[in-house]
Amino acid sequence: MVTKIAAQQIELAIGGMTCASCAARIEKKLNRLDGVTATVNYATEKAHITFPDTVTPQELVSTVEATGYTAALPSTVEEAAEVDELKPLRDRLITSMVLSVPVIALAMIPALQFTFWQWLSLALAAPVVVYAGWPFHRAAWANLRHGAATMDTLISVGTLAAFGWSVYALFFGTAGEPGMTHPFSFAIERGSGAGNIYLEVAAGVTMFILAGRFFEARSKRRAGAALRALLELGAKDVAVLRGGVETRIPIDRLVVGDRFVARPGEKIATDGVIVDGVSTVDNSMVTGESVPVDVQPGDRVVGATVNVSGRLVIAAQRVGADTQLAQMAKLVEQAQTGKAAVQRLADRVSAVFVPIVIALAVATLGFWLGTGGGLTAAFTAAVAVLIIACPCALGLATPTALLVGTGRGAQLGILIKGPEVLESTRTVDTIVLDKTGTVTTGHMTLLDAVIAEGEDHDEVLHVAGALESASEHPIAKAIAAAAASTGTVDKFLNVEGLGVSGTVGDKKALAGRAALMAEHGLDMPAQLESARQEAQAKGHTAVLVGWDGRVRAVLAVADAVKPTSKAAVAALRGLGLTPVLLTGDNTTVAHTIAAEVGIDQVIAEVLPQDKVEVVKRLQAQGKVVAMVGDGVNDAAALAQADLGLAMGTGTDVAIEASDLTLVRGDLMAAVDAIRLSRKTLGTIKGNLFWAFAYNVAALPLAAIGVLNPMIAGLTMALSSVFVVSNSLRLRRFKAIAA
Repeated sequence: MVTKIAAQQIELAIGGMTCASCAARIEKKLNRLDGVTATVNYATEKAHITFPDTVTPQELVSTVEATGYTAALPSTVEEAAEVDELKPLRDRLITSMVLSVPVIALAMIPALQFTFWQWLSLALAAPVVVYAGWPFHRAAWANLRHGAATMDTLISVGTLAAFGWSVYALFFGTAGEPGMTHPFSFAIERGSGAGNIYLEVAAGVTMFILAGRFFEARSKRRAGAALRALLELGAKDVAVLRGGVETRIPIDRLVVGDRFVARPGEKIATDGVIVDGVSTVDNSMVTGESVPVDVQPGDRVVGATVNVSGRLVIAAQRVGADTQLAQMAKLVEQAQTGKAAVQRLADRVSAVFVPIVIALAVATLGFWLGTGGGLTAAFTAAVAVLIIACPCALGLATPTALLVGTGRGAQLGILIKGPEVLESTRTVDTIVLDKTGTVTTGHMTLLDAVIAEGEDHDEVLHVAGALESASEHPIAKAIAAAAASTGTVDKFLNVEGLGVSGTVGDKKALAGRAALMAEHGLDMPAQLESARQEAQAKGHTAVLVGWDGRVRAVLAVADAVKPTSKAAVAALRGLGLTPVLLTGDNTTVAHTIAAEVGIDQVIAEVLPQDKVEVVKRLQAQGKVVAMVGDGVNDAAALAQADLGLAMGTGTDVAIEASDLTLVRGDLMAAVDAIRLSRKTLGTIKGNLFWAFAYNVAALPLAAIGVLNPMIAGLTMALSSVFVVSNSLRLRRFKAIAA
């Protein structure tokens, strides 16, 4: 008989990870425990663990700590989140910048090398190497204790070697003598080197790498903001009816069965059923529907949607974690957790590169000693190997390209959140476009006005505008806004679900559905009936306007396509992407919009959770999916997609859940975002290639003594200049004209 062991789940906050390989190491260690399945996400710094009853949460924490990192149980995560993790890194970066710049200037400009300049350099460089560079030394030591090596190892060894040799040369060599200047020689002379210092190398490398780490950490810190923004959408308090009296209470005290009031313009507090009142409700923030829907007693409403017009009394059906809003928050969290951690190219290579460099430095030391070169020459050659291999250019490769690329992107209305975003842009082959607010404007617009023969166009619009100006309905607002002028209306009456009536001047006019016209006996000309049917076939809302026994016009109102959407879809195809239109709207509307902009594949009438499933289904088919959206209903799908792009004109939730934000609110910005991301990624990979190529070519020269440490430091600086110059070319990136 097999006993089934119950499985539990827990999420730990992981601290101390400096690269994606750290996440892989923790994951591997946790998965070695019997019955444990763990996924560690470097971007969100969380470990999602499924474990049996035979393992305790404390054992999981201990396992992570034994690997060299920190872990916090759920009860302490919130407290830890309140600590500003960026502050110590920011302080170290500022310190290194203030102190390193004069050290580098003194070393590189002979005219500044006054008497005893080398001792000032030592005083300035020491805090940089010891204090500012402490995170690298600590991580290198932790890696060493667990038999691993990363870029931190090479940074630590290189900077400490350069600093240590400088201290030796100053106190025990000739470098500390008055009037010392840097000797310049291409090759290492046997017995030489005691007069050379490399403080600028130690300080400069520390400063540049810290800058890269700071910008990376600042980007990662936003990982949980989507959930906070999503939960903040809900109402904070609610007016509950108890004993016929309205009492305002905090939302967390609302219970199932309570009856609460939603006034015009207020958010609906929670999911429920209307028991009294009629109104229109704006569901666009949750469902993606572009048109607010009419509601009456018996209809269900969703929390966080907006009551547009009438007063509603609602019976609460779901509260707290059971609401649709809370379920969407859970979907976003799951999508973020499931996103694969992005491996840094430099970290992958350095796992092999670092031990090789250290071994080569030791071998160089032994070779020079074995051939009678003397201890000073041998140590100088070994230091040259470490300095030439020190990953200054490697550390600059990603942050410089990212900073220039994101800076140029900001000028073009594109916000890139971090280097991990860029990896998927090159391989994306399918782009899912939300309709409302992305392909379309997201608000109702008068698209067409078919006027009956013999009627004056301006007069009809004047009457329609006057009637609709008295209504708060979004369709009415669109007609009123399109009218050239609107007069006053008397005896205004809102006929629920059908339209409006009133007196404009000497005309007793009506505006609304065909049923309203028929009810009042207005004759419908064949021309207008044909126009009405055509408008409805396109998914537009047909509003009839009439007076004196006759319908005078058909006004077609719909969510209008943005002017640049068609050109943007064509440009996306030009990038090798297959566009898919995804929407919560009805099929007729979706196909009309798709045909107008040139999209073949349409998926309509989907709920928020269905959007996530659509993205997952496409991914399961082997496609690399990008998603463009702007609403709360898109947030989970944006997080699930390989690349999420949010319109800046949309909600904070969508923006926080995405990888790229399009501030312009223009679909053409999505085209530019993918082009710029691919260009930036290409620049990063080019930088990394040349940085490694420089190391591979220069290491043998340093080992045989052709390059002394001073030349090694100079060539290292030149490799950094090349990387920065290559990154600066991104400033010339041009946007596509729509």
